[in-house]
Amino acid sequence: MKRNVILYIAMSLDGYLADKYGGVDWLKGENDDYTDDTSYQELLDEIDTVIMGYSTYDQVANELSPDSWPYTGKKTYVLSHRTMENKKDIEFVNESVIQLYTNLQIKKGKSIWVCGGSTVASQFINEDLIDEYRIFIIPTILGDGISLFSNIQQKTNLRCKSVTMSNGIIRCVYVK
Repeated sequence: MKRNVILYIAMSLDGYLADKYGGVDWLKGENDDYTDDTSYQELLDEIDTVIMGYSTYDQVANELSPDSWPYTGKKTYVLSHRTMENKKDIEFVNESVIQLYTNLQIKKGKSIWVCGGSTVASQFINEDLIDEYRIFIIPTILGDGISLFSNIQQKTNLRCKSVTMSNGIIRCVYVK
């Protein structure tokens, strides 16, 4: 059975996933104390594999969660041209998204999360490998930054599965 590939990611109202310095401190809704969103935990329960680029890995490991890897128990693949030593639950790979996707599809497992950033997401989109897009639109306009949908090479038609709103954040789920 084919493993579902999910792009679960947030962007500003004007389409950026990070500010021009790579910062993500604006990723919050209208109320900073809001804790009722369960979509992230639902995603973690649904997946056993995480895919990200080196910049996202570096930001998570050194800035957002330096004391503990937040995806412990999930196999994380970091796409990178750097030669790095693998760690528990983390494998650094220098291969195309097609190769990684093919290798993961022959293994049994749960769904696969394409975590980011924009380069990795664009590669998966351009190869038509994403089954479900879970896009969270944050009520912030940045004006400049790292665009979520950069270097897209063809049109991708999607069907809206659901739209919900919580704490001012709009969650859109699209499928192929």
